[in-house]
Amino acid sequence: MADVRVGISGWTYPGWRGGFYPPGLVHRKELAYVARRLTSVEINGSFYALQKPESYAKWREETPDDFVFAVKGGRYITHVRRLLDVEAPLANFFASGVFALGPKLGPILWQLPPNLQFEATRLDAFLALLPRTTTEAATLVQRRDEKLPDDRVLTVADAHRPIRHALEVRHPSFAVPALVSMARDYGVALVVADTAGRYPRIEEPCADFFYARLHGDAELYASGYTAEALDRWCRRVRGWAAGGRDVFVYFDNDAKGHAPFDAMALLSRLAGG
Repeated sequence: MADVRVGISGWTYPGWRGGFYPPGLVHRKELAYVARRLTSVEINGSFYALQKPESYAKWREETPDDFVFAVKGGRYITHVRRLLDVEAPLANFFASGVFALGPKLGPILWQLPPNLQFEATRLDAFLALLPRTTTEAATLVQRRDEKLPDDRVLTVADAHRPIRHALEVRHPSFAVPALVSMARDYGVALVVADTAGRYPRIEEPCADFFYARLHGDAELYASGYTAEALDRWCRRVRGWAAGGRDVFVYFDNDAKGHAPFDAMALLSRLAGG
């Protein structure tokens, strides 16, 4: 049966304290609080900076055995280097502790900047570099550079496991059949992004899973989802899963605290049969 996961993008938001997070809940227990109510979380701190192996290990320990993390790839790779000459940065990213998630490691999310246009050669070279298993990733990490100190690396995975990748594109030039064809060749999921109409939404099956990011359908990052909108997403997710593909859905409408409540509401609908 297809595995369906619903969660949120990040969990450390001061504005949620006293709302989603009850008054008095200590900050270090917020992830555990989320994990009792949702089935997955996107780690988005990894987008801004390389994390530490101890952090990944702590997040694994704070969540139930059947919990899954998606991990957002570093913006140094996607936004600074813009996918060019990124072998060492990729090695640094995977050496920074991702392996410590063990069986809880879900897809790796690569979000491209809005001003990066589709260039087939550039994207093909990047997708070819991505490791498809933890064994491949363990080989890749040997090519890390001096930017990652030896005392902040984890170079060995606890088991051989597949690694999935999802690509979120934002420039309209990506809405072409060539992108879909390339994604299918590499088995990379194209993120179904709900962005209040600002960025392209591509809903094509390209891998053995679907990955959706719900940033807000009326106001980017700010608006909540109505009951009718959640019903529509429930039907969409069920349709994807009925085709045999796993599904990962993350709410990123965090600005006004809607994300965790919308995620719980969607989970409730999906559990309703």
